Amino acid sequence: MSRVVPLLLALLAGAVPMTTPAAQPAAEDARLANLFRSYLDQEFARHPLFATQQGNHDHDDRLDDLSPDARKKDIETARAMLATLAKEIDSKKLSADGKIDLEIWTHALNYALWSAENDNRFEYDPRVYGEYVSDSVFLLFTQSTLPRGRNVANAAKRITFIPKVVAAAKAGLKNPPKELTEVASRRNRGAIGFFEKEIYAVAGEVPGSEPLATPCKAAVAALKEYQDWLEKELLPKSTGEWRLGKEKFARKLELELDAGLSADDVLKLAEVEADRVEREMWYVAKQLWAKLFPGKPVPPDDADGRRLAIRLVLDELGKDHGKPQDLVADARKTVDKIKTFIRDKKILTLPDPDTCKVVEMPEFQRGFSLAYLNPAPPLDPKADSLYAVAPPPADWSPERVEALLREYNSAMLQVLTIHEAYPGHYVQLAYSNRCPSLVRKVLYSGTFAEGWAVYTEQMMLDQGYGDGDLSLRLHQLKFYQRAVINAILDHKMHCDNMSDDDAKSLLMGRGFQTEAEAVGKVSRAKQSSTQLSTYFVGRTAFYRLRQEVQRRQGAAFDLGKFHEAVLGHGTLPVKYLPELVR
Repeated sequence: MSRVVPLLLALLAGAVPMTTPAAQPAAEDARLANLFRSYLDQEFARHPLFATQQGNHDHDDRLDDLSPDARKKDIETARAMLATLAKEIDSKKLSADGKIDLEIWTHALNYALWSAENDNRFEYDPRVYGEYVSDSVFLLFTQSTLPRGRNVANAAKRITFIPKVVAAAKAGLKNPPKELTEVASRRNRGAIGFFEKEIYAVAGEVPGSEPLATPCKAAVAALKEYQDWLEKELLPKSTGEWRLGKEKFARKLELELDAGLSADDVLKLAEVEADRVEREMWYVAKQLWAKLFPGKPVPPDDADGRRLAIRLVLDELGKDHGKPQDLVADARKTVDKIKTFIRDKKILTLPDPDTCKVVEMPEFQRGFSLAYLNPAPPLDPKADSLYAVAPPPADWSPERVEALLREYNSAMLQVLTIHEAYPGHYVQLAYSNRCPSLVRKVLYSGTFAEGWAVYTEQMMLDQGYGDGDLSLRLHQLKFYQRAVINAILDHKMHCDNMSDDDAKSLLMGRGFQTEAEAVGKVSRAKQSSTQLSTYFVGRTAFYRLRQEVQRRQGAAFDLGKFHEAVLGHGTLPVKYLPELVR
């Protein structure tokens, strides 16, 4: 894969080489595609949740074997598959697209092997078992195009495996970090509520009716016992280290990004960009100052004065927000306006029919971020995509609720919808589901997905969305600054032993976030590693590629065609974009 690394480095430097068109599909491409389908069939049979997530419903009535022996088999399978690829596929006979698919698949197998040996979630992260408990059932009712009756029957059978998942968690978890156990405990309480009551509404069934009642009752009993174990046994001995450490972080980041950039490269780029964005925020805040604070002098043009001005302006603008119980509805209201703008300005062609639904995030999925987009699975592309928003929990204080609403005020909700749905994640992943490459559909790049979503935020406003609303522009810059700061936070917390207080100071001082939002982001940084860096790296790749292509084409440049060309090759590592987008 070394041949493509210079392409991304050139892209990040703003100089993208033009390439010749990809070769026509070769016979060897068909061999590779057939081998991948065969591999997926085996993986689906052994990992039913993975099958459901991809839209294959042949195994919806079962759950994975999560025992140590089964996970050892996963490692053996990955190694064997790498050997098979090296033996059976002649890369020299592949087309350009086929070579990319082979590289993506090989990279994914190597990443899986590294993770199993160096970053094993089944041993240190109790949250992973919760995904098998709750998400596995929730998906059957929300993202399957099978008849409702069949989904109910499959769910009833799948739920019977939950006690085995609980047993596997008790046997597999070694010494998790306290922070992850606490989140798993909160989510498990949400899972108990789901199987006691909420599942019937989601499934469209009468509360307490069969075939769900009996397996749900057994699941609730197992989960209540598990809750007791989490709180009384696992939490007291949860003294593990959540920091990945400099060496492991650097290697994992390279694997996660697959972009030819080192951890130090990313940090340096982010620190420079953070300074640039802050200066741009200062320019916008000055224009709003006189309107918001008539008669008061603008703070001095130095680091402290600029940050004070930006913070005061954002605090004042944050007062324009809705009620906590209306957060999901308010997000839903932003959709039509944004979609109309995309059509009128020919940003790109929107998916038709539109299968994106704005929903309230289930309790058992909260505690990581305020919103997410769960796309229609690639093998069931007509299923719904879920733009989920999490209202503030019922046990939050009024002060904490107010802080959340100020952070996600009327302007910020529009930016959030652009990122998560239109033309961000939902639109991009709908395009991805049309890509003929099954490899790219299944083994998608998070850096591509997050980078595109962040790129669209500024692009939409640059094209006129909001009619020059300075509040909207300042919040867009703040949202982008958060992506830049995320990369800095990711590195410093896992590599440099950054304290919680220093992390909060970074987020609140340079990121202009409320204290509640900063506390949540610190928690998120402890729950994950490297993912927070994908937003900035991906956005940088998209933005600089756009600039280079536009310079080359001049007046002939068509923004909508560029966007559709970028999205037309699937959700693949951004290092391939210069090679594919002409």
